[in-house]
Amino acid sequence: MRFFRNIALLLLPYLLMIIINEAYRPTIKETPYSLRGITAINSDVRTPDKCTWAAHSDTAYCKQNHVKLLKNHMDITDKIYFGAIGALHSTGNYGAANVIFLVILFPLIMWYSLVKVIDYTLEIKALKKQYNGKSK
Repeated sequence: MRFFRNIALLLLPYLLMIIINEAYRPTIKETPYSLRGITAINSDVRTPDKCTWAAHSDTAYCKQNHVKLLKNHMDITDKIYFGAIGALHSTGNYGAANVIFLVILFPLIMWYSLVKVIDYTLEIKALKKQYNGKSK
């Protein structure tokens, strides 16, 4: 049972993301952005009311028009954001590094951490139950 729980925790976020993206795709009226034969969902047209691929090349435009909640914390978030971008560029292959670190490794680390938290929580509950049964 634990095996199936762990596999579900690994796969469900990816499946949910795909389902949401594919359900949203038919509602988009703009021409999608395409690069090297790969077509994205959003366009690259700059619009102040919607985030698009235009922000990929012009982060300042995105920050001015789309950032709302973190506007007061840009001095902190910019260091993290541009540090991560710089680190990915420093590998020599930004695209591959992006996929390896942000699509594969980081989610795997998060998944492993979540699985361990669940395992430890269940172990603590079992120990408490065992301890409470002995103390009566």
